[in-house]
Amino acid sequence: MTAKEAIDLKIKNLFRGDKVIWMIVVFLTLISMLVVYTSSDTLAYREYNDDNGRVLMKHLMMLGLGLVALVIAANINYRYYSRLLLLLFWVSVPLLLYTLFFGKNLNQASRVIGIAGITFQSSDLAKLALVGFLARVLTLKREQLADVKELILSVIVPILLVVGLIFPANFSTAAMLFATCIVMMFLGKVKMKYLFGFVGTIALVGGLAILILLHVTGDNPQKNNRSQTWVNRIERFVGKGEESKNDEKDFQLTQSKIAIAGGGVVGKMPGKSTQRTILPHPYSDFIYAIILEEYGLLGGVFVLLLYLILMFRAVRIMLRAPQSFGALLAMGLAFSLVMQAMVNMGVAVGLLPVTGQPMPFVSRGGTSLLFTGISIGIIISITREIQKNDGNDTEFEVAESTEADS
Repeated sequence: MTAKEAIDLKIKNLFRGDKVIWMIVVFLTLISMLVVYTSSDTLAYREYNDDNGRVLMKHLMMLGLGLVALVIAANINYRYYSRLLLLLFWVSVPLLLYTLFFGKNLNQASRVIGIAGITFQSSDLAKLALVGFLARVLTLKREQLADVKELILSVIVPILLVVGLIFPANFSTAAMLFATCIVMMFLGKVKMKYLFGFVGTIALVGGLAILILLHVTGDNPQKNNRSQTWVNRIERFVGKGEESKNDEKDFQLTQSKIAIAGGGVVGKMPGKSTQRTILPHPYSDFIYAIILEEYGLLGGVFVLLLYLILMFRAVRIMLRAPQSFGALLAMGLAFSLVMQAMVNMGVAVGLLPVTGQPMPFVSRGGTSLLFTGISIGIIISITREIQKNDGNDTEFEVAESTEADS
């Protein structure tokens, strides 16, 4: 074998796995580079003295870091993630606590912590860790979870712990993570009566808690909290809130609709967006509006299809190895990413209340790009094993069956 052939073989092995998912990554990366660059005029003016090149370079660095993390994660045998994500779960809990009480303020809530001058969103780590933790427990304790006491201690308490710590600062992230956990419990064959009871109890307790908070703090603006913000957004969305053309959220949605209407079917072409200098956060929360304005309905549908295909590939994994650790992990990660993308799109087109969810691997970001890359890399790692073992289900159980009690 020549040196060139050896290098080619190493590169080929490096990018083994589901080729469709690899192509999705390529397309999302290209879209991210193009749209973030063309939508960052206001950010460039504010932070870099009107230098879009510096904005793009910083974004490319974070995007490159996410891609490197993706490739590394894809080349680690997925079985190792059983223990690794368990460890990260226990690391994420104190990080969430620290963020809640000592985190830096972002959009009127403590959401990030600073590490060596870099802001870190602990909820991104917690989402990945909780999905991995659940996939492990639902696989290793499959039989024991028929007992309600074991289910509460092993599954429900960890879910409530993580979701509860995220909830005060980021309701939308907590809600999406909770929904992901419910889907994983359903796929993990948790009894339906337990699932309905869990969801119903949380809905009742959560609703009462918000009503109590509103009653206690509603008359005192200085004590006003995130609960009032959530209610205001929902009331505004259904048309019952105070109408104000100067309201920031109404302004965002109005400008987003103008951008979408201007795009038409084929769009105004890259860099021709007129709303990118008017719409707040066009490079993150409302990036889908810019995609629709510059690339039209065709571009918007193409991006939507990329995420739906990612979900479809995860479903194929689930069908090939039902109830295995790899299948539950892939479904949990894919569902979380795709739902986040759907929320971002839904907000941009006015189907959902305004919330700050970036589009995975497209929006400008820091830790979100890193952990999205890791998540997709783990999914690819699982597909590599499927290809290697030709769908032999026994190969997809957690390689730690003797550690069920650990």
